[in-house]
Amino acid sequence: MNLPKFVLADNSQFPDDLFVIHLDYPRFIINLTNDEVEIFDDVDDEDQAELEAEMEALIQQAGEFYDAEMEDFE
Repeated sequence: MNLPKFVLADNSQFPDDLFVIHLDYPRFIINLTNDEVEIFDDVDDEDQAELEAEMEALIQQAGEFYDAEMEDFE
């Protein structure tokens, strides 16, 4: 199965929050309301520096994905 890179999510327990889930490595969820990020994959110490640099770009892409999805609803 070919999965999308990002998906939108919400949750009734967090009615004021919007989430974007990144399904490729490194898998993570970002709460767009407060920019809190939770990474699901274990990361080796060796990969930590590379991951930090990549995460900045991925978080920006997650925001751009959300903006593009919202434009489709207008």
